[in-house]
Amino acid sequence: MNWFFNTLGTSVGKKLMMAVTGFSFVGFLAAHLAGNLTIYGGPDAFNSYAEHLHSLGVFLNAAEIVLLFFFVIHVLTGIVLFYQNLMARPERYAVNRRAGGRTIGSATMPYTGALLLAFIIFHLLNFHFVDKSSTTIFAIVSNAFADPVYVVIYVVAVVIAAVHVSHGFWSAFQTVGANHPKYMPLIKTTGIVFSLIVGAGFGFLPIYISFMS
Repeated sequence: MNWFFNTLGTSVGKKLMMAVTGFSFVGFLAAHLAGNLTIYGGPDAFNSYAEHLHSLGVFLNAAEIVLLFFFVIHVLTGIVLFYQNLMARPERYAVNRRAGGRTIGSATMPYTGALLLAFIIFHLLNFHFVDKSSTTIFAIVSNAFADPVYVVIYVVAVVIAAVHVSHGFWSAFQTVGANHPKYMPLIKTTGIVFSLIVGAGFGFLPIYISFMS
């Protein structure tokens, strides 16, 4: 494990870890959204998807452990990088911080990341760590989104996620060396499109379910 800690000990290593773990979350978001879209097929379709997912048993548990490990690394590394950047620039610049091509996504990464951390905990408590023995996953989701407050929280959260992903997507490619003038515009465009899909795809689900309830 020395190589791992030695890598994390360098600035480049930390950014590389952020990129690798970030890619894993992009994949997770895509797969999670694809599964959640079965809600549009009705209760039976969504419950069938959930049952199939849980039938994977040990493979699902292994994937969750790996994802949790990546999540912890991503969060801790992000906090360290934010602190190091803050210490390197203790005084705010008097110039416009949006100058130099900065976007809302890049300027707010630490803050959207912190909000997403809070939301993920909230999400797990409401959907993952609940008693499913006498109900169905669709019933749990439907009951949650019957409350307008829940709907607003989830819509705002996915918008924040979209903003976070809009920068994180192309930044990860840049970190691993794909920073080429020929390909970077396409990568940035792909990142924006993906973030819009994430925002719209997850954002419309609670609204749709609330109208069904």
